Amino acid sequence: MAGVSRAGIWIFAAGCLAASSAVALDGTPAPADTPVVAPSARFETPQQAFRKGIEAYRSGDVETSLPALKYAAENGYPLAQWKLGKMYADGDGVPHDDLKAFQYFSRIVEDFDDDQFDQREVSIVSNAFVAVGVYSLKGIGNSRVKADPQRALQMFQFAATNFGDANAQYNLARMFMDGAGVARNIGQAVRWLGLAAEKKHRQAQGLLGHLLFSGEGGVARQRARGLMWLTLARDNADPVKDKWIIEAYSTAMSSASELDRDASRLYLERFVKKGD
Repeated sequence: MAGVSRAGIWIFAAGCLAASSAVALDGTPAPADTPVVAPSARFETPQQAFRKGIEAYRSGDVETSLPALKYAAENGYPLAQWKLGKMYADGDGVPHDDLKAFQYFSRIVEDFDDDQFDQREVSIVSNAFVAVGVYSLKGIGNSRVKADPQRALQMFQFAATNFGDANAQYNLARMFMDGAGVARNIGQAVRWLGLAAEKKHRQAQGLLGHLLFSGEGGVARQRARGLMWLTLARDNADPVKDKWIIEAYSTAMSSASELDRDASRLYLERFVKKGD
């Protein structure tokens, strides 16, 4: 990809994860270290345990927080499963452990029931599907969780279609763009990028902008519109994590004509007004 680090663009925007599972996604029993917490007289309900766990977590008392959160999680409370999954994925107060994070996120996916779905948990469930998709795509080193692009595709498609999740849409676009687990289809990639970009997903905006401006992969060139997306992505980019966006924007601006820049500003104004 001219002017842009391909490794830099290959970013899975899945800063959202959640769930534990006594049974793996492929139906095999979970490892012996799957956290199981015996019922405790201190907790009358999973909800109460979760509240106590979060209170302790917010006060910095992880030692007290963990048993409460694990009790709630093992008794089927999705918010606790999500929180624990996120903690292990980030190494937040606990040792970083992708396998445990995967188990907690997987529980939310496995327990999902469309007929009994609580709409208040939509973000938790959606993010869990994306998280399981990310882990499935890459696998987890030194574990039973091997790379499974087809499973990843299922997870991303479900979250992208049923929840309109921007992270899922972006990851799905990447799979179609790179032909990872699915036939390469640049048209589908652009379609999913467009949906995520409209939701202000900056990586989707950056990649879509680059493709439209450069015409890479046979995409019909729309230089002004591409520059608009690159501008939006650049304005919200993280200087370290999104260095490729900043580079792509700079490359496009250096070769854009005055007409491209003027038209881009008009597109940008319309987009901002639409979101007001």
